[in-house]
Amino acid sequence: MLDNMIFKQLMKHSFTIPVEVTYPNGKTEKYGNGAPQVKIKVNEKIPVKDLLRNASITLGEAYMDKKIEVSGSLQVLINSAYESANSFLNNNKFKRFLPKQSHSEESSKNDVQSHYDLGNDFYKLWLDKTMTYSCAYFEKPDDSLEEAQMNKVHHILKKLDPKPGSSLLDIGCGWGTLMLTAARKYNMNVVGITLSEEQYNAVKQRIKDEGLEDQAEVLLEDYRELDHLPFDYITSVGMFEHVGEENLGEYFNTISRYLKSNGVALIHGITRQQGGAYNGWINKYIFPGGYVPGLNENLTHIIESGMQVADIEMLRRHYQRTLEMWTDNFHKVLPEVRKMHDERFIRMWDLYLQACAASFESGNIDVIQYLISKGPSARTLPMTRDYMYKD
Repeated sequence: MLDNMIFKQLMKHSFTIPVEVTYPNGKTEKYGNGAPQVKIKVNEKIPVKDLLRNASITLGEAYMDKKIEVSGSLQVLINSAYESANSFLNNNKFKRFLPKQSHSEESSKNDVQSHYDLGNDFYKLWLDKTMTYSCAYFEKPDDSLEEAQMNKVHHILKKLDPKPGSSLLDIGCGWGTLMLTAARKYNMNVVGITLSEEQYNAVKQRIKDEGLEDQAEVLLEDYRELDHLPFDYITSVGMFEHVGEENLGEYFNTISRYLKSNGVALIHGITRQQGGAYNGWINKYIFPGGYVPGLNENLTHIIESGMQVADIEMLRRHYQRTLEMWTDNFHKVLPEVRKMHDERFIRMWDLYLQACAASFESGNIDVIQYLISKGPSARTLPMTRDYMYKD
């Protein structure tokens, strides 16, 4: 009885939009003014002690197991919960983070493979043709996802102001679009590294198919163990979110060590302007070992590693739109996904995509590009930012 009363109070104060909630006893309550934008059906009682222990895991699992069903947009619902000061996402009584994660080389490899080695065929279903699994860059409102992903690749490479024949290291190279564009379009000599066997095999085949063996190399290796000469440039997209809070300093020290004197790096990753945080459900089901660092945290590590900041750009709204497009794509291919995975996995992945879109929409998280140099800031770069936008 007490659990029911507390849960109802939780629902009453958790959203900024009008919602309708149907409880396990069949009774329906409406919260907020106006017609409900989203309807929630609670099929089984949710123990409050589980919510207090970890609200994100408890509610995420309840949705995956159909203990909770939602009619309407998950993104709209979760965004409103982020916007409500009294919701379980913002109330300190309900914020619980997982214990400190292990990020040994072996655990990092296992973490990466648990997500990215779901299979290239799965990602091909809903990513665009570039197989780029990170925030796109929308130069025009009507850019397709593929156009926006290529915009992002060129935006990153142009920020480096790269010289033909120079060397580039891409840490966490994904399926290789950035590194191979650098080789093919910018005439750079590139090395990409990944811990995903699926990505490694795909990139290796692409290098062969595109005849870039003399300019491009991919390694299945931990970024901390690279045995190469220093590089003129380094890129790393969507990587530092995986290294763990305790290893962020080592990550930026490694970038500094791999850069030549006056070398330039573009680091692109999810960052919280409010400070670093874990998410219990994301850690358990999507990105084991994940940690989203704070802006001040990253800047401190950059400076302490002997590098300086040349430019910072926030792309929060771009990632919101990217995730919304991925969600639409995922919904369109559900019949194909069902041939690969069960309904629980599908609900998990749908929740992940829409919850992340809501998190970016609300400003709970951001994605930031850090242009950094080894030594005095931007010593080798043009004096103004105009060069970043020239063809």
